[in-house]
Amino acid sequence: MRRLVLIAIPYVWLLALFLVPFIIVFKISLSDTELSIPPYTPTLDFSAGWAGFKEFLAGLDFENFVWLTEDDLYWKAYLSSLKIAIISTVLTLLVGYPIAYAMARAPQEWRATLLMLIILPFWTSFLIRVYSWMGILSQEGYLNQLLMSLGLISEPLIILNTNTAVYIGIVYTYLPFMILPIYSALEKMDESLLEAAEDLGCSRFSAFWLVTVPLSKQGIIAGSFLVFIPTLGEMVIPSMLGGSKTLMIGKVLWEEFFSNRDWPVASAVAVILLLILVIPIILFQRNEQKQREAEG
Repeated sequence: MRRLVLIAIPYVWLLALFLVPFIIVFKISLSDTELSIPPYTPTLDFSAGWAGFKEFLAGLDFENFVWLTEDDLYWKAYLSSLKIAIISTVLTLLVGYPIAYAMARAPQEWRATLLMLIILPFWTSFLIRVYSWMGILSQEGYLNQLLMSLGLISEPLIILNTNTAVYIGIVYTYLPFMILPIYSALEKMDESLLEAAEDLGCSRFSAFWLVTVPLSKQGIIAGSFLVFIPTLGEMVIPSMLGGSKTLMIGKVLWEEFFSNRDWPVASAVAVILLLILVIPIILFQRNEQKQREAEG
């Protein structure tokens, strides 16, 4: 019974918080928009019995998914979101890995303090932290004032309301999600392996590339997923730092739900976004399982 309870807990969690909401959203994506409450039709009426259920099924269709393929706004938003998410993940990895490496190699008594400094931004509101970058990156902001006072530029740089500002905001916001898994992997690494590699003729760089990076692979993968997944559907950062020219699927989803009140199309957008996220994760997990079985 204990084993069954332990196994049932994650399955119940997935059923209640993932599968049921997904089924509801998928059902809405097969509906048609309507000026009513709720703003879609058909709705399931349990009092009508089996005849009502058959009428409900007959009213469902895939027209919203067809519409997404015909309007280039949506596939352009998906491609733009994928590009921004991939580039942001790579940039976050390039910034986060050296920080995590330095933390893992710091004296033991300093590691807790460094870890607290990484987590410290979470103590303030996400919106406040993003909004502060508007004051830093604007033409009259602190960054342009600093660069002009140092004589590095003669006129203010236009950074706000560009993709560059979006990348800065994403890297800053999601950097802890990259650092923590990599730090966890590097902290557990046996330093005698590096000494052995250097004794066998490897330079420090070669030992780092051949020993440290492979041993931190799981941390890199976990951090990349933790950054890529929320970035792909990000809405706040593109809206506040990217302006109207930055096209991301999260902004499109928000506008369809709350501006256009077209819940069926918005649900279809959400279903495709979820499939884009879930399918690569499943394929990656299967590949990892095959590799473990081959090694075993």
